[in-house]
Amino acid sequence: MHILISNDDGYLAPGLLALVNAIRPLGKVTVIAPEQNHSGASNSLTLSRPLSIHRVAGGERDGFIFINGTPTDCVHIAMTGFLDEKPDLVVSGINQGENMGEDVLYSGTVAAAVEGVMFGVPGIAFSQIDRGWARIDDAAKAAHDIVAQMIANPLSKEEGNATLLNVNIPNRSYADLNRWRVTRLGNRHHSQPVVVQQNPRGEPIYWIGAAGDAKDSSSGTDFHAIDEGCISITPMQLDLTHHARLAAMRSNGWDRG
Repeated sequence: MHILISNDDGYLAPGLLALVNAIRPLGKVTVIAPEQNHSGASNSLTLSRPLSIHRVAGGERDGFIFINGTPTDCVHIAMTGFLDEKPDLVVSGINQGENMGEDVLYSGTVAAAVEGVMFGVPGIAFSQIDRGWARIDDAAKAAHDIVAQMIANPLSKEEGNATLLNVNIPNRSYADLNRWRVTRLGNRHHSQPVVVQQNPRGEPIYWIGAAGDAKDSSSGTDFHAIDEGCISITPMQLDLTHHARLAAMRSNGWDRG
């Protein structure tokens, strides 16, 4: 079992190190992560400049590979020639902060797992609910158990698509992380307003506002599972086609010629 591990917080992030140490007993591990934090990068690829690849020598991150690009760059390069063989699984994280509801559309953590799936390799994205890395080693132990479950009981491909899981882990002790819930994505209210400030020259600058609070946190959602103190595991897919609307548009004259 060859496991590729990446993240979006950068190769120096405590969440990445904790995840790698927890996953190592499960197989051969290769770490390819961004040089800098790329939170919110989503599935972006760097096309405007060449990328550089470096390997850490010595210390607790010995052998880690880092790239001056995005999480998607890291996995894409691994899949398209940097590695001698494709890995069996892509694992991303552990992110500092939750990725629930619409967060998954912006998340670089999720994007790294998505990129593996696009090459036919199953992907799991791990995020810890609260920022600050509290209980990160406990979260990593829980991540180990979920990866072990995936290896022992691999989910079959549906219509040729590899499995994609988005996992959110509460900041709790490992003893309190034994309840898992299979969930759907909830959704949020709109983001909070942009924050307007001035630079030293008196010119306006703008900060993106914080994510909106949960709007749908009903039973079965990732938000509800976390509120109950459980780990949330959401199976996702890459097909964005609105199939019901597709049929409705065809029946209402949108197809021409």
